[in-house]
Amino acid sequence: MVHTQKMGLIWFIPILCLLFSPSSAEIAAKPGVNYGQLGNNLPHPKKSVELIKSLKAGRVKIYDANPRILKALANTNIQVSIMVPNEIITAMAPNQSLADEWVRSNVVPFYPKTMIRYLLVGNEILSQPDNVTWFNLVPAMRRIRKSLVFYKLKKIKVGTPLAMDCLEASFPPSSGKFRSSVSESVIKPLLQFIHRTKSFFFIDVYTYFAWVPDPVNIKLDYALLQPNVSTYTDPITGLLYTNLLEQMLDALYFAMKDAGYPDTRLFIAETGWPNGGDIDQIGASIYNAAIYNRNVIKRFTEKPPRGTPLKPFVVLPSFIFALYNENQKTGAGTERHFGLLYPNGTNIYEIDLSGKTALSEFKKPLPVPTNNEPFKGKIWCVAARGANRTALAGALSFACGQGNSTCDPIQRGGKCFKPDSLTWHASYAFSSYWAQFRKSGGSCYFNGLATQTAKNPSIGSCKFPSVTL
Repeated sequence: MVHTQKMGLIWFIPILCLLFSPSSAEIAAKPGVNYGQLGNNLPHPKKSVELIKSLKAGRVKIYDANPRILKALANTNIQVSIMVPNEIITAMAPNQSLADEWVRSNVVPFYPKTMIRYLLVGNEILSQPDNVTWFNLVPAMRRIRKSLVFYKLKKIKVGTPLAMDCLEASFPPSSGKFRSSVSESVIKPLLQFIHRTKSFFFIDVYTYFAWVPDPVNIKLDYALLQPNVSTYTDPITGLLYTNLLEQMLDALYFAMKDAGYPDTRLFIAETGWPNGGDIDQIGASIYNAAIYNRNVIKRFTEKPPRGTPLKPFVVLPSFIFALYNENQKTGAGTERHFGLLYPNGTNIYEIDLSGKTALSEFKKPLPVPTNNEPFKGKIWCVAARGANRTALAGALSFACGQGNSTCDPIQRGGKCFKPDSLTWHASYAFSSYWAQFRKSGGSCYFNGLATQTAKNPSIGSCKFPSVTL
């Protein structure tokens, strides 16, 4: 994307837009939180629910139908979203009995004491390589909807969260268009289902991931929703954008308009900003995470609702990602650093999901960010402190098994054989593997056994390979 920056323009909206649309009146903003469970150090569900209350969340979304969590949420007046796992969608699509059984086991025992309001079928299905599941998604949603009707649970809306990669064009926003590979076969049936059942198009939208590839042309403050900093004007429509989130959402609205469903309601299923990450990951910090999430909550709770330039004064219900930093999430370091809370339940930074706390009322100073510019220098990948030795040995074998003489220097008699320790050999193997395979997708993670360092671990004639940024 290339973003033109224009300063000092005034965003004018006709006064007639102050009238609320019927769809806006049907749902309150009530920002909520995504309660992920990919951690081996997370509090008990009862404690977690108390923490969710302390954050003043109006909603919570879980990624399954965990009965312990659903029981803990009973009689709390917190709206709940649960999820059918990706793995059973293809089996459920032709099988009404399977859908009935899933609803009977995972919804009926908890409703209405637990205020289940949304049942999401799968998670980011169109981002997965399994295209068989793509084409079974909407049929499975129809099965689930039929089951809810059968059990007289018509208040529960059915949806599915997609990522922004469901679009093949998004810039300028007016060019928004769904991927041609799924537009006719998946998206249009999905939009038809949403229209018929008065549900929502659930979308995971992260300005962070849109900003990272192009931090020069996309200003950081524009991605963080900072006010009065920079703007972008769509050259086709003349619509003025004051932050990247509105720009991304309008690209989706334009895509739905192009598909023939211009009045479909959006629900922000995930948004957030990482509070930490790897050395080679720009902009992931406690400061930026606090600024983004505070701004986005303020944005979603404005009265009257602000909407977007294309859809002014439309309510945007939302879930912030995520409740905790989750140490068992795989991938880059940012994946384990999206939490509002540490696993011990303490706040990473002050936050109020109700939006009732003014930004000026957050008093605790935020640490100054140090990685808003790309890191310049060498990085090594070494074994993490306290890594399980059995798992470390397996990861060492994997790294050395990839060829390209990755581990020749740590063989007996090699320059890096000594000290003859598992941790030393694994650290060399991890650095060597990452240096060779980073550009083709290799990561410094190894199931949590590795970590990046800017301190050269080389000793004497043993020179560790590095990645240079």
